[in-house]
Amino acid sequence: MTPAGGQESTGHSGAHWFATTHWSVVLSAGDPSSPEAAGALEKLCRTYWLPLYTYVRRNGHSPEDAQDLTQAFFANFLEKNSVGRARRERGRFRSFLLTSLQNFLAHEWEKARTAKRGGGVSPLAWDELSPEILYQLEPGPDLPPDKAFARRWAMTLFQQALARVNEEFTQAGKAEIFNELKAFLSETTDESGYATAAARLAMAPGAVAVAVHRLRKRYGEFVREEIANTVTRPEEIEDEMRYLIELMSA
Repeated sequence: MTPAGGQESTGHSGAHWFATTHWSVVLSAGDPSSPEAAGALEKLCRTYWLPLYTYVRRNGHSPEDAQDLTQAFFANFLEKNSVGRARRERGRFRSFLLTSLQNFLAHEWEKARTAKRGGGVSPLAWDELSPEILYQLEPGPDLPPDKAFARRWAMTLFQQALARVNEEFTQAGKAEIFNELKAFLSETTDESGYATAAARLAMAPGAVAVAVHRLRKRYGEFVREEIANTVTRPEEIEDEMRYLIELMSA
């Protein structure tokens, strides 16, 4: 679900705020064994394992082999400090991670396929659903691997932002409002349903319009924060957002 009105500035591009984002923490750590950087990198990997699994499956590997390969890649990536080869000028975590996976598949997939899952190390936790079930829900079955990867990346990022909005509303005791109004986050949803939503929530239509505006604004802020976790400079956030929205709209 892409953010409606996604170009509104949030004021979250300051250097101090950006210095705390995941990819910036990883790149700025002078010590590759830094617990802070290691934790940030593992969080990024846990978030974006499904795009990589999607890429491996689209390259013709069976579900079992794809899961083994993806798990082995993450074990190799995290244990061997592959991120140490990253340079700030190389840009987005998305691009670096995909290039790392492509190199891994080109040089080590035979060895990884026959090894135990995760290469004998503790694996990253999979989602509650099997990765193959999630993969089968992917749109665009004819997309080439790189496009499927990028589209799943975009979907994961927007889902992360949506989950954060949901959590925030739930903690504020407004879960019912979120569940009723979240459909208005879609750019394809018009405002004709405000009266219906107002009746269900026992609110005035004008109050619903204000609530939708605030919901969209908050969602856009969380989307930008999620994007900031994967780029190297604050000025890249808007370009990445436009790119990801275009992917979802294609």
